[in-house]
Amino acid sequence: MPAHLVLVHGSRLSSAQWAPQLPLLDGPATVGLVDLPGHGARAAEEFTLDRCVEVIDEAVRATPSGAPVVLAGHSLGGYAAMAYAAQRGERLSGLVLAGCSAAPVGPGAAVYRLVARITDRLGEDRMTRINDCVLRRLYPAHLVDPVIAGGYYFAPTARAWAEVMARCRPSMLAGLACPVLILNGQFDQFRIGASSFVRRLHGLGLRDVRVEVIPRASHLSNLDQPEAFAAALLRFADSVVAR
Repeated sequence: MPAHLVLVHGSRLSSAQWAPQLPLLDGPATVGLVDLPGHGARAAEEFTLDRCVEVIDEAVRATPSGAPVVLAGHSLGGYAAMAYAAQRGERLSGLVLAGCSAAPVGPGAAVYRLVARITDRLGEDRMTRINDCVLRRLYPAHLVDPVIAGGYYFAPTARAWAEVMARCRPSMLAGLACPVLILNGQFDQFRIGASSFVRRLHGLGLRDVRVEVIPRASHLSNLDQPEAFAAALLRFADSVVAR
């Protein structure tokens, strides 16, 4: 039986982030999508990591009977996936942390606090125009239009990153038994902390920790290199099934 991939989107986007991957994953795997609290279909909900765990668990429990579950989260979704694995890791056959292999402390965390303040100051309308302009300049319409159509969700940004900075550390994965894939774009700013992140996981006793870098990709690696990102997920999922 193929693996079931549960995909968790990044900050300010929705499950529509995964539109470029869906036609590449459907068939070799089954796929479940998550909208985090405050985003997408759950825009009216308040963001908390504890609520994220509940929402992700709904998707995990919807897995086809007997299928191994691989949970994959990008950026904010990766930290939410860490929170889930910390509490309910026994339900997972694999964990993919994409664009989140840095402990959210120090100067990097300060930058994200600043970004959250700027986002609030500029307001939703202006931030929407900026995001539309940037994404349409970087990516072809057929790739990015479905992502943009899913909307942007700025209101939870400050609250979400404050919780991540306060709670998310590699140490929360102590005792996790399933394999972990650290997946980053070559030019992803979160890749800077990847080696330290992996060392900390090894220090916790996690031995099956793999690292993969997607060439010519930035933080939004699933948009920069859709095929390579999907292939990395499927390779990892296939190895979990074989295991």
